[in-house]
Amino acid sequence: MRLLPKVLMSFSALALLPSAAAAQEARPFATIFKNPQCGCCESYGDYLEASGYEVKMVATHDLALIKERQGVPAGLEGCHTMLIGGYFVDGHVPTDSVDRLLEERPRISGITLPGMPAGSPGMGGAKTGTWTITGVRTDRTTSVFARY
Repeated sequence: MRLLPKVLMSFSALALLPSAAAAQEARPFATIFKNPQCGCCESYGDYLEASGYEVKMVATHDLALIKERQGVPAGLEGCHTMLIGGYFVDGHVPTDSVDRLLEERPRISGITLPGMPAGSPGMGGAKTGTWTITGVRTDRTTSVFARY
Protein backbone atom coordinates (compact mmCIF):
# COMPACT_ATOMS: atom_id res chain seq x y z
CA MET A 1 0.00 0.00 0.00
CA ARG A 2 2.88 2.39 0.62
CA LEU A 3 4.06 1.86 -2.95
CA LEU A 4 1.01 3.55 -4.47
CA PRO A 5 1.73 7.05 -3.03
CA LYS A 6 5.34 6.83 -4.28
CA VAL A 7 4.20 5.83 -7.76
CA LEU A 8 1.64 8.63 -7.85
CA MET A 9 4.25 11.17 -6.73
CA SER A 10 6.63 9.96 -9.44
CA PHE A 11 4.00 10.34 -12.15
CA SER A 12 3.05 13.77 -10.80
CA ALA A 13 6.67 14.89 -11.03
CA LEU A 14 6.95 13.57 -14.59
CA ALA A 15 3.84 15.48 -15.60
CA LEU A 16 5.54 18.73 -14.59
CA LEU A 17 8.47 18.16 -16.93
CA PRO A 18 8.09 19.74 -20.36
CA SER A 19 7.97 17.30 -23.23
CA ALA A 20 10.96 17.19 -25.55
CA ALA A 21 8.83 18.50 -28.39
CA ALA A 22 7.55 21.44 -26.36
CA ALA A 23 10.98 22.23 -24.97
CA GLN A 24 12.48 22.44 -28.44
CA GLU A 25 11.40 25.62 -30.17
CA ALA A 26 9.59 24.65 -33.36
CA ARG A 27 10.38 26.71 -36.43
CA PRO A 28 7.61 27.39 -38.94
CA PHE A 29 7.36 25.42 -42.15
CA ALA A 30 8.84 27.25 -45.16
CA THR A 31 7.74 26.86 -48.78
CA ILE A 32 10.24 28.14 -51.34
CA PHE A 33 9.04 28.85 -54.88
CA LYS A 34 11.92 28.79 -57.37
CA ASN A 35 12.77 28.57 -61.03
CA PRO A 36 13.22 24.87 -61.96
CA GLN A 37 16.74 25.51 -63.32
CA CYS A 38 18.04 27.45 -60.30
CA GLY A 39 20.60 25.64 -58.15
CA CYS A 40 21.32 28.46 -55.70
CA CYS A 41 17.73 28.24 -54.45
CA GLU A 42 18.35 24.62 -53.50
CA SER A 43 21.48 25.76 -51.63
CA TYR A 44 19.40 28.37 -49.80
CA GLY A 45 16.93 25.65 -48.79
CA ASP A 46 19.83 23.55 -47.46
CA TYR A 47 21.03 26.61 -45.49
CA LEU A 48 17.58 26.99 -43.91
CA GLU A 49 17.36 23.29 -43.06
CA ALA A 50 20.79 23.45 -41.41
CA SER A 51 19.35 26.29 -39.29
CA GLY A 52 16.44 24.11 -38.14
CA TYR A 53 13.72 25.06 -40.62
CA GLU A 54 11.54 22.51 -42.39
CA VAL A 55 11.60 23.42 -46.08
CA LYS A 56 9.52 22.42 -49.09
CA MET A 57 10.88 23.41 -52.52
CA VAL A 58 8.38 24.12 -55.32
CA ALA A 59 9.75 24.47 -58.85
CA THR A 60 7.57 26.78 -60.95
CA HIS A 61 7.61 28.83 -64.12
CA ASP A 62 5.10 31.23 -62.50
CA LEU A 63 7.56 32.87 -60.11
CA ALA A 64 6.81 36.42 -61.35
CA LEU A 65 3.10 35.88 -60.70
CA ILE A 66 3.78 34.53 -57.20
CA LYS A 67 5.96 37.56 -56.41
CA GLU A 68 3.28 39.93 -57.70
CA ARG A 69 0.52 38.23 -55.67
CA GLN A 70 2.64 38.37 -52.51
CA GLY A 71 3.35 42.08 -52.98
CA VAL A 72 7.06 42.00 -53.79
CA PRO A 73 7.74 45.43 -55.36
CA ALA A 74 9.21 45.59 -58.86
CA GLY A 75 12.93 46.20 -58.69
CA LEU A 76 13.25 44.58 -55.25
CA GLU A 77 12.83 40.98 -56.37
CA GLY A 78 15.19 38.30 -55.17
CA CYS A 79 16.00 34.97 -56.73
CA HIS A 80 13.17 32.97 -55.13
CA THR A 81 10.12 33.58 -52.93
CA MET A 82 9.62 31.87 -49.58
CA LEU A 83 6.35 31.85 -47.68
CA ILE A 84 6.75 31.38 -43.94
CA GLY A 85 4.69 32.29 -40.90
CA GLY A 86 2.28 34.49 -42.88
CA TYR A 87 5.08 36.50 -44.53
CA PHE A 88 7.03 36.42 -47.78
CA VAL A 89 10.82 36.33 -47.70
CA ASP A 90 12.23 37.10 -51.13
CA GLY A 91 15.81 36.26 -52.06
CA HIS A 92 18.82 35.02 -50.11
CA VAL A 93 17.87 36.61 -46.77
CA PRO A 94 20.04 35.55 -43.79
CA THR A 95 18.27 33.55 -41.07
CA ASP A 96 18.96 36.31 -38.53
CA SER A 97 16.44 38.47 -40.40
CA VAL A 98 13.99 35.59 -40.90
CA ASP A 99 14.16 34.79 -37.17
CA ARG A 100 13.66 38.45 -36.27
CA LEU A 101 10.69 38.72 -38.65
CA LEU A 102 9.00 35.70 -37.08
CA GLU A 103 9.80 36.78 -33.52
CA GLU A 104 8.81 40.45 -33.78
CA ARG A 105 5.83 39.88 -36.15
CA PRO A 106 5.84 43.43 -37.62
CA ARG A 107 2.86 44.69 -39.60
CA ILE A 108 4.44 44.14 -43.00
CA SER A 109 3.89 41.68 -45.84
CA GLY A 110 7.47 40.49 -45.94
CA ILE A 111 11.14 41.20 -46.47
CA THR A 112 13.41 41.03 -49.48
CA LEU A 113 17.08 40.96 -50.41
CA PRO A 114 17.07 42.03 -54.08
CA GLY A 115 19.10 40.21 -56.68
CA MET A 116 21.57 37.42 -55.98
CA PRO A 117 24.36 39.03 -53.93
CA ALA A 118 27.66 37.17 -53.86
CA GLY A 119 28.36 35.60 -50.49
CA SER A 120 24.73 35.68 -49.35
CA PRO A 121 23.26 32.44 -47.95
CA GLY A 122 23.08 29.89 -50.74
CA MET A 123 25.27 31.95 -53.08
CA GLY A 124 28.94 31.39 -53.73
CA GLY A 125 31.68 33.95 -53.67
CA ALA A 126 32.84 36.51 -51.16
CA LYS A 127 30.57 39.19 -49.74
CA THR A 128 31.17 42.61 -51.21
CA GLY A 129 29.43 45.73 -49.98
CA THR A 130 26.42 46.03 -47.72
CA TRP A 131 23.26 43.99 -48.11
CA THR A 132 20.05 45.85 -47.33
CA ILE A 133 17.06 43.76 -46.28
CA THR A 134 13.95 45.73 -47.19
CA GLY A 135 10.67 45.48 -45.29
CA VAL A 136 7.57 45.71 -47.49
CA ARG A 137 4.23 46.95 -46.13
CA THR A 138 0.86 45.83 -47.50
CA ASP A 139 0.64 49.05 -49.56
CA ARG A 140 4.06 48.12 -51.03
CA THR A 141 5.85 51.02 -49.39
CA THR A 142 9.24 50.02 -48.03
CA SER A 143 11.70 50.64 -45.22
CA VAL A 144 15.06 49.24 -44.19
CA PHE A 145 14.58 46.07 -42.11
CA ALA A 146 18.26 45.17 -41.64
CA ARG A 147 21.73 45.72 -43.03
CA TYR A 148 24.59 43.24 -43.22
